[in-house]
Amino acid sequence: MVILRAFLDLVTGFATVVLLVMAMTILLARLAPNWTVGAPRRGYIFVTLSYSYLAAAAGGYVTAWLAAANPLEHTLMLGIVVLLLSAAATMLSENQQPTSYQLVLIAIMPLGVLAGGLLRLRVLGIL
Repeated sequence: MVILRAFLDLVTGFATVVLLVMAMTILLARLAPNWTVGAPRRGYIFVTLSYSYLAAAAGGYVTAWLAAANPLEHTLMLGIVVLLLSAAATMLSENQQPTSYQLVLIAIMPLGVLAGGLLRLRVLGIL
């Protein structure tokens, strides 16, 4: 039962990240449709990196909040999952985005998860 609970905590945190990124991507496409056509512009890259980081932080926070028994361990596990899946998505994207953007995205996603988890620990008074 403990393993199932830990798995569900991770899935919920990951789903938070995915749903927030998807929602913000759709919102960006509606608010600035010219940014999503052709080569990515600086504004597009900055905005997508920013909301991806914040979505990852929200996912880390949710995971740490749900995993009350060991929030840091669960947050670190989510960070590893996000790192691996970001890297896999980059390899499958076949250079649709600039390499530098993809590398930064791979790096900031787990950092965002960790920041969100640490924020939750701060709220709990552990840090």
